[in-house]
Amino acid sequence: MATQDFLVELGTEELPPKALKPLSDAFTQGIVSGLQAAGIEFGAVEPFAAPRRLALRIRDLAHAQPDKPVEKRGPAVKAAFDDAGNPTRALTGFATSLGVTPDELDTLETDKGAWLVFRTVEQGRTTAELMPELIEQSLAALPIPKRMRWGAHRTEFVRPVHWLVMLYGSTVIDHPIMGLKPGNKTRGHRFHCPKSLIIPTPADYEVVLRQEGYVLADFAQRREQIRKGVNALALQQSCVAVIDEALLDEVTALNEWPVPLMGRFEERFLQVPAEALISSMKEHQKYFHLVDDNGQMQPFFITVANLESKDPSQVIAGNEKVIRPRLSDAAFFYETDRKKRLDQRIDRLKPIVFQDKLGSVYDKSVRVAALAGKIAQAIGSDPALAERAAMLAKTDLVTEMVLEFTDLQGIMGQYYATHDGEHADVASALNEQYMPRFAKDNLPTTLTGCAVAIADRLDSLVGLFGINQPPSGTRDPFALRRAALGVLRIIIERQLPLDLQTCCDWAAQQFTDLPAENPSTSVVDYMLERFRAYYDEQGISAEVYLAVHARRPTRPLDFDRRVKAVEAFRQRPEAGALAAANKRVSNILAKQSENTVHDTVDASLLQDPAELALAEQVNHQTDTVLPLFEKGDYTAALHSLAVLHQPVDRFFDEVMVMADNEAVRNNRLALLNRLRNLFLRVADISLLPSAS
Repeated sequence: MATQDFLVELGTEELPPKALKPLSDAFTQGIVSGLQAAGIEFGAVEPFAAPRRLALRIRDLAHAQPDKPVEKRGPAVKAAFDDAGNPTRALTGFATSLGVTPDELDTLETDKGAWLVFRTVEQGRTTAELMPELIEQSLAALPIPKRMRWGAHRTEFVRPVHWLVMLYGSTVIDHPIMGLKPGNKTRGHRFHCPKSLIIPTPADYEVVLRQEGYVLADFAQRREQIRKGVNALALQQSCVAVIDEALLDEVTALNEWPVPLMGRFEERFLQVPAEALISSMKEHQKYFHLVDDNGQMQPFFITVANLESKDPSQVIAGNEKVIRPRLSDAAFFYETDRKKRLDQRIDRLKPIVFQDKLGSVYDKSVRVAALAGKIAQAIGSDPALAERAAMLAKTDLVTEMVLEFTDLQGIMGQYYATHDGEHADVASALNEQYMPRFAKDNLPTTLTGCAVAIADRLDSLVGLFGINQPPSGTRDPFALRRAALGVLRIIIERQLPLDLQTCCDWAAQQFTDLPAENPSTSVVDYMLERFRAYYDEQGISAEVYLAVHARRPTRPLDFDRRVKAVEAFRQRPEAGALAAANKRVSNILAKQSENTVHDTVDASLLQDPAELALAEQVNHQTDTVLPLFEKGDYTAALHSLAVLHQPVDRFFDEVMVMADNEAVRNNRLALLNRLRNLFLRVADISLLPSAS
């Protein structure tokens, strides 16, 4: 089938920079999915995204859908003709509905008799006919939280739209979209080339824009050009540019013709914590900062202009003029804040509401301090330091710096606590309380920081569950899911000997009159459920998680060791058979009354060689693995229990469990119960995949 390249470009007002890449990806995927569903063949897909345009080029797009054979079954032959061989109403009705005569139908022979069928070939729709529909569908499905209207138009989009290019080969597909008449004319840079440019064919698209329009339409190409330009400028000052990938994406989305320029600021500002300077430059001005080989911040910044200036020094001077008052503000806030100690700010937390039913931030601090002290003692840390850190933890929220730069909470607390002469662990904990802030973020390095971070999260979890406000669906205003995962990560990765039930009970004791019944247990159940996602990210199957979860171990470190042990056991060749055997044992025991099944095996009632052999192995394994269980060495224990594979299989092959003699039957049930209980000391392996 004939093919040609296809191009669509939607020209707009400047698109939201943080949304540009997601919009481009969704636009591309929507059209690709539509083509796949329509069965149209195509080659390479090349997206383009710039501040004023979303575009997509599809190479070697087929001229039309392939023709498709169609078969529609009508009435059975027996019902299609009467005794005289004339068509019945069933046949004539079927033929009429298809616009054919009965003699144009074929006969289909099946196992259930003969049927009349209509066979034809449905001609595929042309690409020129289909593409506008697919584009409109993709645009309608874009992830736009709030669409806008403009002028007298009823069209809605994230920003006003101004032009549309839609080419198949060199031919314009003349079908209006979003009230725009398609053509082959795009627009260049708003200042360097404020005019229309003709796109002869899709293959010429980015070449015309680059050479005539001062527009780099390819997002990835523009991104790398900015990266190289920023790094090259930094090298000129023997520095290293710190390029945050999210900031790089945003700067790429702000510029069509990026030109990196270096400016500088006064060295006196380096007395201000680097994080405050970076926040000011990054969030407000979209600047990249520079450091030396030791990671120390230098008095330079790199901005990216969206044009080639005839006098770049004027652009640089303008940016230096803009950044100076912002850095001056940061320096003023820092100097002012240090005049008052953090512990003198504690009372200012009292008017700040944490949650209507759970009191103020001050109330939360008091609860967290008491809880952090208990946790610190449990993990071998200093309770007094943990309590002190918890009481100071939120005080930087009322400093001038954090009121201006909210992303510096915790960070500024650490600086101010150090300035106040607080213990080093207390100062570190003020920042570490928020760790991990996101997935794969760093964890607290001090035990004091661990205690405060865990206590702060558990206070929120128990408190909100206690007032019957757990997360529901996508609603999680207090980020409790992230809080739960943070607690699990800290306990496991820092190897802390904490029990969730105990810690949540301690947290619940700090509240009065929580309406929910037993909120600490509900929180523990919720947190254990979070383990599923935690292990899924590590590639551990849900069956392994469920096998351990069935035993409900409430110490995360112990839970993790069991999961790792079961995952290792699952790889063994004996695992499937032992899982099947445990499942069989579980089913047998489940059918018995509680009074029938016990743990004591009477050796005198053992009769068959197979049950004698199994009993001997169970006794031997009990002596071997119980010390391993006590040490938490579940991997070695399951490795040892794997030898039960053969005696268990032999037992079920040769022994009748439900013997007529009641004493013998109950003794065999006791043997199976002992066997199963050995595995249950780790997990319910009957939930693992069984051998086929």
